[in-house]
This record gives sequence, structure tokens and C-alpha cells, in this order.
Amino acid sequence: MSEFSRDHHPNEQLQSRADIEGFDSLAELSLDMRSSWNHTTDGLWQQLDPTLWDLTHNPWVILQTVSREKIRHKLGDVTFRKTVDDLLRAKRDAAEAPAWFQKTHAQSALSCVAYFSMEYMLSEALPIYSGGLGNVAGDQLKAASGLGVPVVGVGLLYQQGYFRQAIDHAGTQQAMFPYNDPGQLPITPVRKADGEWLRLEIALPGYSVWLRAWQVQVGRMKLYLLDSNDAANFPMDRGIVSELYGGGPELRLRQEMLLGIGGWRLLEALDIHPEVCHLNEGHAAFATLERARSFMQANAQPFEVALAVTRAGNVFTTHTAVAAGFDRFAPALIEQYLSGYAQEKLKISLLDFLALGRQNANDSSESFNMAYLAIRGSGAVNGVSRLHGKVSRHLFEPLFPRWPQDEVPIGHVTNGVHVPTWVSASADDLWTKACGKERWLGTTEHLEQNIRKISDADFWKFRNAARMSLIEYARGRLSQQLAVSGASAEEGDGAKHLFDPNALTLGFARRFATYKRPNLLLHDPERLLRLLTNPGRPIQLIIAGKAHPADDAGRALIEEWIHFIQRPGAHAHVIFLSDYDMLLTKRLVQGVDVWLNTPRRPWEACGTSGMKVLVNGGINFSELDGWWEEAYTPNVGWALGDGQEHGDDPAWDAVEAQTLYDLLENKVVPEFYTRDGEGVPGAWVTRMRESMAQLTPRYSTYRSVRDYTEQHYLPAASAYRKRASDKGALGVQISNWRHELDQKWPGLRFGNVEVKTDSEQHIFEVQVYLNDLDPNRVQVELYADVAGSAPVRQEMKRIRQWADTSGGYIYSAGVPATRPSRDYTARVIAHHDDVAIPLEGAHILWQR
Repeated sequence: MSEFSRDHHPNEQLQSRADIEGFDSLAELSLDMRSSWNHTTDGLWQQLDPTLWDLTHNPWVILQTVSREKIRHKLGDVTFRKTVDDLLRAKRDAAEAPAWFQKTHAQSALSCVAYFSMEYMLSEALPIYSGGLGNVAGDQLKAASGLGVPVVGVGLLYQQGYFRQAIDHAGTQQAMFPYNDPGQLPITPVRKADGEWLRLEIALPGYSVWLRAWQVQVGRMKLYLLDSNDAANFPMDRGIVSELYGGGPELRLRQEMLLGIGGWRLLEALDIHPEVCHLNEGHAAFATLERARSFMQANAQPFEVALAVTRAGNVFTTHTAVAAGFDRFAPALIEQYLSGYAQEKLKISLLDFLALGRQNANDSSESFNMAYLAIRGSGAVNGVSRLHGKVSRHLFEPLFPRWPQDEVPIGHVTNGVHVPTWVSASADDLWTKACGKERWLGTTEHLEQNIRKISDADFWKFRNAARMSLIEYARGRLSQQLAVSGASAEEGDGAKHLFDPNALTLGFARRFATYKRPNLLLHDPERLLRLLTNPGRPIQLIIAGKAHPADDAGRALIEEWIHFIQRPGAHAHVIFLSDYDMLLTKRLVQGVDVWLNTPRRPWEACGTSGMKVLVNGGINFSELDGWWEEAYTPNVGWALGDGQEHGDDPAWDAVEAQTLYDLLENKVVPEFYTRDGEGVPGAWVTRMRESMAQLTPRYSTYRSVRDYTEQHYLPAASAYRKRASDKGALGVQISNWRHELDQKWPGLRFGNVEVKTDSEQHIFEVQVYLNDLDPNRVQVELYADVAGSAPVRQEMKRIRQWADTSGGYIYSAGVPATRPSRDYTARVIAHHDDVAIPLEGAHILWQR
């Protein structure tokens, strides 16, 4: 039996091909998701079945569909076979070659990062994604592969995934759930050494659920997916991993148990022992508990010590900008599904378990918040843009009472996109000529200068071709869309002639939710129609996006656009392309001149869609929210908003709608249509060039994954190894330290404060009673926070015993007299050299 037929799907048709010489090589190439961004293998699949390749971009499906005779014939062709062998050799060489991580951090303590996410957007061939969260996860895995960062992904294999969309004549969204046949997905079963399919048992109340494990090859790394559709399960349980973001709270809780608990057990079954666990949103927070349980079992330590050890190696990335967005579960549901796990596996009470996900441990009515659990189980927490870090500090401030909001321990790593995935072939050629083929994998300082060397004429020729390609694609897709929806042949034929390849083309595509304000352009439909139909300077607009099937308001927004498109004169300038997916996203971001984004600030945590147009020469016109708030300068695009928050005020929506129309009419449109003698819009090309040069390197996942590696993964790996050594001895110390703080902190108090001032300094002396707490367990500081300047934290030194007081000390510090002494307040905070404060110890006492 061949290597392929033994290790891959028990598919009779594939086995019939497995004895063809060279088929194993084709199969190996087809099962590596590297083909979704490294397009060197595209020609193979186009030769085998160009039509199916264009429809699916799924090499694995092509290998199953094309006849045995054709495959044998093609592999018998010397040129084709040599191409296959060369490509396979190049793939293997790329996987083994030292990359950035191996060259830069070869001696680090980091050997493996386990990346947990509810969804992954890797390719249209693997539809287990919804939108932004999966986009980030998929792009980060690809960048980790390119950079050589040792990451392994963990997720779920959905039987139906996220819904597929159709729009009827009335504009009503129809949701469909086609089955994801595992045999047609680019995945393989995970098998044990004896060839048996790896299955995991997860206990639920009164019975067990069996999970099957699958593997996805992503360049030099692997993504593992769990699936509950096992014959040994009850019918209801076979559907646990049916839909992505479908069902109610009970189904979501069961999915998240499988992801977090099942995912960590899968790694153990595979003998994978990560130093770092990265939680991409709170859905996977149960992994922190299962990791602690595993440490408990291996080292005979209680849960509290195990969590103190393992949390140092956990990183939590939050993507949510509103409190309502966090997953919450009713206490009764947690009790039903996890009380046995808490008491029998973690050896803690249900009350202590619930406290991990509550703001107030003693409030029996408070829901269990998965983001709170993730924070209490992690050693580092970050948002996904600079503004989102600030928003997150506000959201999680209640977990750190009496701490200033700026000191809530949540930083940020701004997202990026995997540029090779989203770049068009023509844009890739442009960048390659200017900057070289491996331009994203090393340092990127030189890219900005090199891309500026391209002439205006070459830039404009490239953009015109990109727009033409998009319009041709949009015409074909719309024509097919109309035919499927039952439109007349005349309508379908008319779609093939819509749009002008030379007209300014705008794109607006994203999830249709009210906070994203997809109808802001429709605030004054008459003015919008006049802008679109200006005979000398027309605009054309391509719209796409899905509303969650349960979101009535979002579906109504789609209907509003469809009704506008049906107006006389509008249909020639606006189209709505249904079933927004990864393939459509690629075509849009590669071809539009301007990418619009109009969320309500600050509800867009990051918003990566606009980053995808950068490499392709598109220009962003966006609300000052998410990534655009930190990226925008007047020479790279256009901005909406005043940089302030206005909630969902309709009056402010009206103001911004008018600003949107004004900027389009007076800035964007004139700049696009003002041409020189060669027909080139000089100001437009200058803006496009600056956007490409300045922003593309900054907002790539190669930058963001390097940031995660150096700011989080490497420190987390070192901290975890230190805490885990000697069976968690440091974890025991930390646990004892926390108990001592909890016991003695209520007795701490301040005495007198004396201030002496000279021309240069205020000298503070502060009496502090520590209630017999070891002075090394605390830090005494002067703190000042005055509007308009950064807060000041000045550590005070212990200079002597407080006379006649056991456990009392005098602390002193000098601060510049450039501000009044009344601005400063003394405070006591917890301290431990190996603990993140206040994330792991939020004790704080203020002088007043």
C-alpha cells in the first residue's frame, strides 16, 4: 500500500489513483495550504481542470474529480512531472530552511506556541471561518510559517461552517448551510503510530463525547481541528461542531469546552508540550484550566499553584470592543456542564470555579464571563490596535478596582494581514521588481524607499489593469448570481456590461451589523445618486457582506441597499455581490480604488479589511477607529470623524454622512479625475504611492507576528519555564505570597506625610504600617496624574523603622518641583519580582 493511501482518506476513488507513479507528490502539494499564498502550484491544477480550479481553488477536490486516465497522462508527461518534482523539492526546502526565528532567536527558551482560535480563514477551500477573527488567525499562522516561529494551531472542524448567503429579489437574505464533506477538504486524519485514527474522550454530564482529530498543513506548521461527528456519539452530540456561531448558549458552551479542554488534551495526546498558549479571543479560555489540570496531575500540586505556574505561559488577545460582545454563560449552565470537571479534575468547588469568570465572586446571579476567565488564566493580555488597547482597559477596569485606567494591564499588538495572501499577481510583480521576492520575511525598512522609485505612469497603468480585472470578475459573478436567483436572461446578460473600467470604483464589504453603519452612505439617497451618476465624474460602488441570520437589523440594512440599487439610474452604478467569502474579498481588495469603512468609533477593534488594499494600491477612506486611527495621515488616505466617541447618536450619524458626501464630492472625486497630459492623476498616484510605501510593511502579519514573538512569546516561555521548574516551586511561592497579601492587606494603613520643598525638589516622607507584611512584598510609590501629561510613578525607598510601631516604616522619595506637591499621592501596591502587577496581584492602597 502506498504512503498516500495508508495515511490519508479512506476514499476508494483516491485509492484507485494512489498507485499512479507520482500521485503521492501531487497529493502532498495539494494538501499544503502554502498554495493559498505561494501560487507556484496554481498551474498544475489549472492544467488538470481549469474550470473547477477557477470555481473552487481547491487542489484536493481537483485530485478527486479529475479522471484516473488524465492524471496518469499528465504525470507521464516529462515536463509536467519535472514541474511537480521541482515544486515538491522547493516546498520541502522552504520548510527546512532557517527562517527569521531560527536566525534571530535560535537560543531562546521557546520551542512551541499553541494558538487556539474558534475559526481560521486560510483558504476558500476550507470554509471554517466567518470574518475578522478567523482572518487574523489564518493570516498569523501563515506568517508564523514564513518567519519560522514554532506555532501549532488548534481549532474546530465545522460540518457546515458559517452560513452561505443568497439575496432574493426583495433584498431578503437567505441563509444556507451546505455540508463540509471532510473528504473534499484539504485535511487528513490524525493517526496514532499504529495507524488508528486519533480520538479523544470528553466527559459531559453523565456520558462522554468522542472527538476525531484532523490535520491541516500550513507551510512549515500544522493546524489541528477537532470534530464531534463520530459514530460513537449520540445524534445531538454529533452536531456540537455543526455550525460556526450557530445555536444558543448551550451549544456555544459545549463548543468552547471542546475547543479549550479538548484542544489541550489533543496536544498532550500528540506529545506536544507548548511553553506558550495563545488564546485568540476568550472562546478558548477553558484551555487555561485544562493546562493547569495537566500540570496538577504531573506535579502533584493543587489547582491554585498549577494556575500560578501555567498562566505565565498564556497570552490572551481580546478582539471585542463592547462589553456585550463577550461570551457569558448562566451559572446554572456552568454548573450543569462543568461542576464535575471543577470538583473531580481541578479539585475546587463550583463557587471557586465560577469566581474565575466573575467580577464579584460572591454574586450568585452574575454570569460566567469567558474573557474574565482568560484574563485570570493569562500572564499577558492585549488588544488588537492602539485604540482598542485603550478601549479594553476601560472594559476590564472593574477587575482592577482602584487602579487608574491607564494601568489596567492590557497592552496592544495591532493586527496585520498576510500580504502574500491578499496581493494580486500584478501587484506582486510590481513589488518584486522594486523590492525583491522575499521582501516581507526580513527587515522591511528598505521597502518604503524602493517602492517610491516606481514611476507615476507605471503605477497608474497597474491600477487601471487592477480595476479592469475586478470589473470583469464582478460582471461575471453578478450575472451568475442573478441567474441563480431566477432573474431573466436579459438581466443576467445586462450584468455582463455593467460598470465603466475607467470610473472611480469604491468598495464596501464587511459584516452587516448596525455598529458598522453600512447604510451611512444612504443617509441622503438623492445626494448619493447625484454623486454616482455625475456624467463627467461618475462613481461606481461594489457592496458585499453578510448579516448574522439572527440579526434582523443587519438583514434590514441589506434590504435597504437592494432597494436603493433597484432605483432608476442606481443599478448601473451600484451592485451587491452576495455570499461574501474569502475569494470575493481577494478580488475586491485587489481591484478597488477606494476602500470605505464607516463604523461607530470605538466599536471597530481593529478592522483588517482596509489593510488588504494597501499592497494593491487601493486607498482607505475610513472612520478614525481601529487601525486607521493610528495609521491615518493626510497624505495616505481620507478620514471620517473627530477622534471622539459619540455612541449611537443619530445626529452625529447625520453629521458624518454629510462629511462623507462632502469629502467624496470635493476631495476624492476631483483628485481621481484631475489628469496630466499623459492621462495620469498625479495627486492620486502620489497618495497611492505613500499609502503603499508607508503602511503596507507596518500593517502586515510579518510585523505583528514578530511583535507577538518578541513582546509576548519569548518572555512568556521564559517565565513559564522558570515557574514550572522543580515541580512548580516558584508557583508555590507565588501562591503563598497571594495568600499572605489577602490575609494582611486589609490591615495596611498610612500615617503622616511630610513634604519639604526646595527650589528643585519636593522631598516626601511617608509613614506606612504594613501589618507585619514582609516589606519586600510591597512597593510604595508617589503617583501623580494631571490632565495633559503622562502619569508619574516614583518608587519610594524604605529608610527607617516607624518609631514605636511594629510593622511600620518610613518611605522617602524626591520628585521635581516643576508641579505642585499636592499633585502627588502615595500608594502601596503588591510586589514580587516574578509576578505581573496588577494582572496577578491587584492589591493597592492609596494615601487618600
